[in-house]
Amino acid sequence: MSLRIGTRGSALALAQTNKVVGMLADRGIEAEVVTIATEGDTATGVPLHAIGGQGVFVRALDDAILRGEIDAAVHSMKDIPAARPAGLTCCAVLERDSPADFLAHECPLDAVSVIGSSSTRRRAQLLRDAPALEVKQLRGNVDTRIRKLREGQYDAIVLAEAGLERLGLRLPGEPLPTDRFVPSPNQGTVAVVCRDDPAVAGAFAPLDHAATRLDVEIERAVMEEVGGGCFTPQGIYCRDGNLIAEVLALDGSRWERIERHVATVGEAREWGRALRVQAAALIREAYAALGVNS
Repeated sequence: MSLRIGTRGSALALAQTNKVVGMLADRGIEAEVVTIATEGDTATGVPLHAIGGQGVFVRALDDAILRGEIDAAVHSMKDIPAARPAGLTCCAVLERDSPADFLAHECPLDAVSVIGSSSTRRRAQLLRDAPALEVKQLRGNVDTRIRKLREGQYDAIVLAEAGLERLGLRLPGEPLPTDRFVPSPNQGTVAVVCRDDPAVAGAFAPLDHAATRLDVEIERAVMEEVGGGCFTPQGIYCRDGNLIAEVLALDGSRWERIERHVATVGEAREWGRALRVQAAALIREAYAALGVNS
């Protein structure tokens, strides 16, 4: 069997896809990499929430699968939105890498006052931790973000530690603790999406890591019940069934949080609904402030 696997053209996306291609090769399956541009890659001058959220990195690849141009696509799983088109399936979830955010800085930590990040979650968590910080918009691929840091446009930037590890990059700085800076749902996880065809899905099935899949399915269940997408600052992280989920005000001044051991996806949905009720005012405020229809 020979497969066509789609990916974004960034260095990180290609590294993730090449890892999957290598895993398939170890099992005697050939694969061709097909690079596809997405709106999220081309519209870098505006915040993600202004162009439709994290799903902008996924839609073009979904469409290419459904048109039959590729058989599957490799994604950072946190980019995959909750609502999915018919005819697609998540055929493999790779073993999770680091879920943590990484604060990269070349000046002393106590001299950091301006931090670059396009994430409403990261902004809110940073401001909760240090209200005097200035958090400025930062879009672009990893290389672009690092270049802007080194040019002095920011004192520090926040990146996913897993992305740095996959690219083999070592930057000065430190990972942020996941209990205080709760990651985005599915951060650190790579997923493969393919057309809903047993033969294609079966080729990827041996790559699936069952424990990671359960943890990220718990996170996604909570995310789906809470709602808000990337518009509302929210962190959701589960490890071995131990769940932390929180929703924050955009300025980090208030938050609602749950910490529970969760055994099933159904139980996760119950806690997600409970958190949505607790955080209803914060969610409404975020939508209103960002000019997004709820």
